[in-house]
Amino acid sequence: MASSIEGSTIPGPRQTHRFGAPESFETCDAFEFVVANSHAGDGSVRREASSCPARGTRLDRTVAIKVLPEHLASNPQLRERFEHEARAISSLSHPHICPLYDVGQQDGVDYLVMEFLEGETLARRLKKGPLSPDQVLQYAVHITYALDTAHRHGVTHRDLKPGNIMLTKAGAKLLDFGLAKVRATEAVAGMSSVPTQTAPLTGEGTILGTMQYMAPEQLEGKDADARTDIFALGAVIYEMATGRKAFEGKSHASLIAAILEREPQPISTLQTMAPPALDHVVRTCLAKDPEARWQTAHDVLVELKWLMEAGSQAAMPKPVVERRRRRDVLLSLLAASVSSIAFLILAFVHFRERPREVEAIRFQFPIPDKVTLSGADFPVVSPDGRRIVISGRTPEGTSLLWIHSLDSLATQSFAGTEDASMPCWSPDSRFVAFFTGLSGAASAKLKKIDISGGPAQTICDLPSGVANTGTWNQDGLILFGNNANPLFRVSADGGPSQPVTALNKSRRETGHLWPHFLPDGRHFLYVAQSIDSGESGVFSGSLDSSQSKLVMRGASNVTYMLPGFLIYSRQRTVLAQNFDPKTLQVTGAPFTVAEQVGTFGFVPGAQFSAARRDVLVYRVGNSGRVQLAWHDRDGRRLGSIGEPGYYPQIALSPDEKRLAVERSDAETNNLWILELASGVY
Repeated sequence: MASSIEGSTIPGPRQTHRFGAPESFETCDAFEFVVANSHAGDGSVRREASSCPARGTRLDRTVAIKVLPEHLASNPQLRERFEHEARAISSLSHPHICPLYDVGQQDGVDYLVMEFLEGETLARRLKKGPLSPDQVLQYAVHITYALDTAHRHGVTHRDLKPGNIMLTKAGAKLLDFGLAKVRATEAVAGMSSVPTQTAPLTGEGTILGTMQYMAPEQLEGKDADARTDIFALGAVIYEMATGRKAFEGKSHASLIAAILEREPQPISTLQTMAPPALDHVVRTCLAKDPEARWQTAHDVLVELKWLMEAGSQAAMPKPVVERRRRRDVLLSLLAASVSSIAFLILAFVHFRERPREVEAIRFQFPIPDKVTLSGADFPVVSPDGRRIVISGRTPEGTSLLWIHSLDSLATQSFAGTEDASMPCWSPDSRFVAFFTGLSGAASAKLKKIDISGGPAQTICDLPSGVANTGTWNQDGLILFGNNANPLFRVSADGGPSQPVTALNKSRRETGHLWPHFLPDGRHFLYVAQSIDSGESGVFSGSLDSSQSKLVMRGASNVTYMLPGFLIYSRQRTVLAQNFDPKTLQVTGAPFTVAEQVGTFGFVPGAQFSAARRDVLVYRVGNSGRVQLAWHDRDGRRLGSIGEPGYYPQIALSPDEKRLAVERSDAETNNLWILELASGVY
């Protein structure tokens, strides 16, 4: 074989490129070259037939050979990493991963033996324009499935882009799991390396072509992990759906600025036939903060499979249930109404351009038969947004925890959770903590249960008072409160509880409730109740300090949702507002997320819960508007009192001439005196 070979790229558009090949490579171990491919940045790939009498074997199949260039092969560390990673990838067996058959060396040249794929790269296909919605979901599932398998084996791709995805008759196949990370002489400051190249480009074009799929942490020189692949996955899906790159720039600086600071235009505005919920999936992949992204490829896979199964229902826009125009924020709703429980998937995205309208899609699924909810029971969604725990009563009157999976739509009860109420989840969504004995039938306790199996375990006895809800941080610490005491802290492993806040006497506080840990696990939010309604409000606290800070007045049941929203209730309305967990300040105007939500009655707050991001669950209440009326002792209606409205509490004066009523709406909660004779407040 000649030392210089000319051939066309296989597969791909016809183009020629000359590269050197050792004479001995005419028969390399068990392989004999027959045709040459153009080179890649990390190695030359050649098509060749495996027929080698030197080994006495005949595989009778076409394979691909990838050769490590001499300038890399001369580096012992790169050669060691090349072989180590190759062996790790060879253990991956998946229909959507290009298999690695062998790794070897001959005459000082390292090479890989891989499956030869007939088809075209996704990069080449995208030159023709975007893919159809069905193709987008199909290939996205294939790629994500492959990533999930690799991540489970500890392998991070690090170079996911259209050029490393082959489209074949069997679907999409993932190539080149970072087999050679080339030291970048042209790279921007802080970048230690750039991934492999798949076409002979200039230095400027090569780096830009790679950088468009790099996550912010890569550009900042930080360690890459599986979530870095998830960012690149979002960029690839975006490009498949729209035919445009998620981030573009005319120079290194402008491209980096786009990745670090800007949000891509919504898919739905560029491709009207794409499923609206695909925006939610891709935006979560492309979150700037790795903590705000899907944490595993499996999470993305679940969402994509749901979109595929939803079919045309997810793809076709539904009648708009509620349309609101908000400056800087788009709220997309995916809702389900089930008996007295509603489920919302919320997607919040910042936009610099004009505000856009909101569309809602609704779906339904069943809850356990013959299970009833008391006034205090409400659904609590897991931090990962994949399960809902409900404290419900059986026909026999026994209160049990029921967990409903949003992945499989299955519901199961848990033995050992009798008399359970007010559950809360662990940060990893594996455990549920709950209170027992609040009815006074037994001593009140805080317990936990592993949802994968095992008996319930007691964490601690409860102080006096009625427990409200708890919150659980990543360090295994649980906070809980009630309407008659400050907040308490206790280890999730068990032990005595200790106060973590103190009631402020100057504000005439009566209790601290609705605790919620912020992402750092050290700061938390809570609601302080006061005899003076004007002193009640949401405060922030810290495990490291006894100081508290007012966040807002007139709100209850507060929770933080990524990427930066405070979700809270005012009476029967759930609102959202921009919130910075570092400065502990809200900004902008609040906007409505849900209305006519169920309430507790004995404590302020609407019955809702929120996942770490995007998913909100609430108990549906009635309209709340009632007509006050006189009735005699036989139940006969004698006449109406005042106008219809929402009256949480009423009290008749001893002389029966006046009626004190609490009148509430989403913003205010006031006491009014109604003169019964005149009907005037």
